[in-house]
Amino acid sequence: MNDPRYQQGLQHLARVAGTNEPAILDALADIAPDLAHFTVAFGYGDVYARHGLTPRQRQLATIAALAALGNARPQLIFHLHGALNVGCTATEIIETLIHLAGYAGFPAALNGIFAAQEAFRAKGIAPQVETAAPRSTNERYDQGLAALKAIDGEAGQRVIDSLRDIAPDLGRFIIEFGFGDIYSRPGLDLVTREIVTLSALAAMGTASPQLNVHIHGLLNVGGTRTVLVETFIHIAVYAGFPAAINAMLTAKAVLAERDKN
Repeated sequence: MNDPRYQQGLQHLARVAGTNEPAILDALADIAPDLAHFTVAFGYGDVYARHGLTPRQRQLATIAALAALGNARPQLIFHLHGALNVGCTATEIIETLIHLAGYAGFPAALNGIFAAQEAFRAKGIAPQVETAAPRSTNERYDQGLAALKAIDGEAGQRVIDSLRDIAPDLGRFIIEFGFGDIYSRPGLDLVTREIVTLSALAAMGTASPQLNVHIHGLLNVGGTRTVLVETFIHIAVYAGFPAAINAMLTAKAVLAERDKN
């Protein structure tokens, strides 16, 4: 096929798939060959080939989106293999899925981990397992509050304040668990954690206020506007254009607010 978009996409897909003959081409040949063409030409030729996100960041964003959606296990398995093929470590993949517990729920995180376990076994990978040292509730809270302030700033504090008159314990759990337990873990840098968070929230499409907070978070920890925009363009492939458009409009509002201030 002489389509340059398709040829470029095929090169990127081959890197993710770990083979020059990706299975999707044969799988769709007898029913929807045009869908296979669109997947390669658009998904990989137009989107994946863009600058702004590294291949590793793209794969972790994809894993976060698919695991959060919870309705595409075969594609999640494929992209777990793909993450390893482009250089992601088992630790980065595990941390991405643990991170999702706070944003897509424990079932999504657990199902993602079981899928990762399958991918690791297929590649003969034995991940190095480390458990967090026990800490007191006060230590978790103090560390979580410091992380909340550093990452989400005033936007995050407003969320906690809004819960004081109805569910203060929920605000405390956000600080202790979400930031004290999860964000403080090694294995993923803060920019990557925010990319993962934004990918999951944008894909689910049900948490616009929280998406707003974490757009601030990405920019607060050193993520660029380019990384922000590219993350949401990337999500169009895996969660659809409506999800990407809604996320991008939220980003537009946050950027306007920050420019004004």
